[in-house]
Order: sequence, then C-alpha cells, then structure tokens
Amino acid sequence: MSASGMREYDLRALFGQTTTVFAAFTPDGIETADPAFNALFGDGAALADLVDEVHRTGRPRTDHDVRVVVGEGQDAREKVFDLTCAPRADRAGVRVIGVETTQFRHAQRLMAEHRALLEQIARRAPLTDVLAGMARCIEDLAPEDLVASVLLATPDGVLRHGAAPSLPDFYNEAIDGIAAAEGNGSCGTAAHRREPVITADITTDPLWTDFRHLAERADLRACWSTPILGGDGALLGTFAMYHRTPRSPQDTDRALIQVFADTAALAIERHHSETERLRTAAAAQSRTPHPERCELGGQRGCDAPAEIKVADSWGDAAWGCPAHVEEALIHVRSVFIASEELGGLAGYVHR
Repeated sequence: MSASGMREYDLRALFGQTTTVFAAFTPDGIETADPAFNALFGDGAALADLVDEVHRTGRPRTDHDVRVVVGEGQDAREKVFDLTCAPRADRAGVRVIGVETTQFRHAQRLMAEHRALLEQIARRAPLTDVLAGMARCIEDLAPEDLVASVLLATPDGVLRHGAAPSLPDFYNEAIDGIAAAEGNGSCGTAAHRREPVITADITTDPLWTDFRHLAERADLRACWSTPILGGDGALLGTFAMYHRTPRSPQDTDRALIQVFADTAALAIERHHSETERLRTAAAAQSRTPHPERCELGGQRGCDAPAEIKVADSWGDAAWGCPAHVEEALIHVRSVFIASEELGGLAGYVHR
C-alpha cells in the first residue's frame, strides 16, 4: 500500500457517520431537542455548567472534546463532540448545537500512525519492530480494550510468533508453531480457510476447544482473526484482535482490521523480498574468486596483495589491500549517506 493508499479506504466505513445534535434550553430545562440529542445527552444534566454560564453571562461559549459514552457493557462506545451554546435573541433561553468529532480525531491519529508504519517499512526496519509497532498502534487507536497479535506463516503451513507485545509470554509460547488447520482456534482456522474467522465468545466456540484453557488464563474472551495474504494470494500469516469481553465486530472494526492486515502484508512481503535478495547476493559472493591483487585501486590500479573482502548491502563485493579497504570504507559510507544512486561499493570500485 502506498503512502496515499489510505485514501482508498472510506473513512466513513472506518469511523462511522458524523452526528449533529441540537437542543433549546430555558431556565427550567430543555424546551425542545432533536432525537440525537435526547439519545446522547438525555435530560442535558451533563451540560448544566455550560448552559448555566451562558444563561448567566449572555455570552456564547464553545466546549471542545466533550465525551459521551453510548451503550453499555460490551457495546459501550465513546463519542466526542464540540458543543456551542449561545443565548437566544430574546434572552429567554439558550441553544446548544453539537458536532461529533470522533471520526475526525480518529482519522487524524490513524493517518499519522499509518504513515509512520509505512515509513518504517520503506526504511527496511526489522520486521519484528514494524509488526510490534503496528500492534501497539491498533491497541492505542481502538476505543475499547483489545490486544493485537500477528502470526507469521511458514511455507509448510505452520504459524510462528510475529508480534503480540500485550499478550503474556506463556500464551505466545503456547501458540507459537500451531498448524494452519481447522479447529486450531481462530487464527489456525482463519489461516486454513483463507478467510476471517470471528469468535465472539471463546468460552462457547468449538474452534477453541483445545485452547480455551489458555484463553481463560490470559483473560481473553473474544478473538477476531484475519488471514494476511500476499499479492499473489499466498498465506503470509494472520492478524488477530483479542477482547476481554465477548464481542462481535462492527463495520468500523472490520474496516480497521483490513487496513492493518494490508499493512502487515506489505511489511512481510518486503521482508521476504529483502531476505531473498540478501540470500542471492551471499550466494553470488561465495562464488566470486579470490583475486591475487587489490581491486580497490581505481584507474591507477594497485599491485598489493588482496587480503580483505568488503561488501555492501546491495550485494556488491571486492577484495583489497588493507590501505585501500580502509579508504573504501570511508568513501563508500559517504556514498551511502549522500546518495544511494551513486552506486555504493560498485561506484567506488569503478571510479
């Protein structure tokens, strides 16, 4: 996914629709209100300070980031509003108009965190660092308590630990190496089916029969697992969200899962590509004959014996005498810092 790839996702699907609310107050209480206000703020008691001040002073006031919890238990969600209260023209009351900013706040954070992850991938940061950072990002962004996990698939269909910084060690160790197979919890089953598997309640789902004791010990009650697939459809791993209470995903959850599953796929594919490139370069270097004379003397040449082999991360290697090797290390490092297009060690050898 490109840095602008997030634009392809409908942020309304990620964070839901924006809500506006309206109410008119008299000194005795609410005179009229729209259904959205009634559903969110009830009798308006939570806004008593705001309304009373505007009644008293006659001056408008705006409160930002007013938080409201909607629903109860596992369905509870926090919404954020900007509320403006202004006196009516006749000074007989005040009006409150609110605009929900939950979506905007979440979108800002998501875009910033996602951009940082893409920059890590572009810089070829270690895969474990990228995946651990992604897991923490999801845990921070989610409005409810959740734990994120990534398992990596091997060519023989085994799922190995990738990243799960908030899961206990005993749990990570127990599931490290499970097979991609039907009935192996949500992750093993999702990997086997190549499709998302939603376990809303681990205590009753038969897929968790062999792992229920582990989940209970780790205080996990729900698990939503999505296979991470490469551009060619190959299984790269699984991405899971665990919850402390029984819960099914909403549309916003599914959209967020897809964003990070795609990001994980990009990171894993880049890692595989880099690993293969280094392996190929190492094999090529092992077949390179050991020259008798220094190769690092440039156009002037050097008749000193070739004693030391140097290589760069692009797979280029050369043999040289100690003096020219020392010179190459200094100059090639400068090439790396200044511009990779200058060619690294190959550019230095043929200068």
